[in-house]
Amino acid sequence: MKQYDAIILGGGAAGLMCAAIAGQRGRRVLLLEQADRVGKKILISGGGRCNFTNIHTAPDRYLSANPHFAKSALSRYTAQDFLDMVERHHIAWHEKTLGQLFCDGSARQIVDLLLEECAAAQVEIQTHATPNVEHADGQYRVGEAQAPSLVIATGGPSIPKMGATSFAYDLARRFGLKIVEPRPALVPLTLSGEEALFRDLSGVATNVIARAGKTQFREAALFTHRGLSGPAILQISSYWRRGETIGIDFLPDHKPGWLAQAKRDRPRVSLRKLLSDHLPDRLADALNEKLALPGELVGMTDRKLADAERALADWRFAPNGTEGYAKAEVTAGGISTAELSSQTMEARKTPGLYAIGEAVDVTGWLGGYNFQWAWASGWAAGQAI
Repeated sequence: MKQYDAIILGGGAAGLMCAAIAGQRGRRVLLLEQADRVGKKILISGGGRCNFTNIHTAPDRYLSANPHFAKSALSRYTAQDFLDMVERHHIAWHEKTLGQLFCDGSARQIVDLLLEECAAAQVEIQTHATPNVEHADGQYRVGEAQAPSLVIATGGPSIPKMGATSFAYDLARRFGLKIVEPRPALVPLTLSGEEALFRDLSGVATNVIARAGKTQFREAALFTHRGLSGPAILQISSYWRRGETIGIDFLPDHKPGWLAQAKRDRPRVSLRKLLSDHLPDRLADALNEKLALPGELVGMTDRKLADAERALADWRFAPNGTEGYAKAEVTAGGISTAELSSQTMEARKTPGLYAIGEAVDVTGWLGGYNFQWAWASGWAAGQAI
């Protein structure tokens, strides 16, 4: 039996970060990855360029049953801290939109950065690993290795084609940790046959405000053959619950009364023409058909126009589901934060057991936030083990 200070299960963003930090503190670390190589999800992220953090990272950009849990780790390892490491490795980067930072080159650079940090810390990495965990006498045993600390960093079940499973939850339950019911997040929404007219708009995109409850996002929405996607929809999907509707403001820059004003300014213009001035033609046609206001504005009452305005500003869709874990960028829910120390990520009732990254019930917005949680939670555990 080979002795280590810590065994880390999972060679993704959080696991690699944790291994590097612990190793640099002089800990003897074994990282086990079931796939044939580490960092697979990193490599496909950001269209292959890895949206590695977001400069606007703040706790209110994360969903969790305990909205305060992420504060400690995020404040102690910030987006700037990771950016400093990126720059130390001479990786060129750029800000895209909304604080999203990407590699100029390839996501491979981030994986290489993490592997170099692990190598410098003499971390031992094994791929094709089968993590059969046993626990006795204060030691966690995996195969021929044992350690007083075990870190669960195997993520959630999103993107199963990359090898993602619910292993983290199964293992956590074995040690008596509660699980917040997992669900796909940052995922396209599907529409039923009642919304068939809009499914005919597959490929059409436009800038909108998407709402679910009191939460809203302003970004692009994309109609698909199955329903709705695009950044605004992926964002709102994390907040949407089955049975609820979502609202779409198709004309977010238009103020109440704009149609009545248009009638005074351009009485002979049609609603269809006004819509096509601001929206893709196919979408303008579909909305005009649904609103059933043919002809010129001069022939319509202000009340009818106000009703049309309200519909366009809060068009209600009733999704019948999502495209599931296969298309979900992340998993919401997971190992309950009530079971973990927000300072160290260690299980309160099980000494030496830690959980980090996507396995935990902390889910970030689209745009680099989930990577920053991986870095921050990995750093916190790496400092503790």
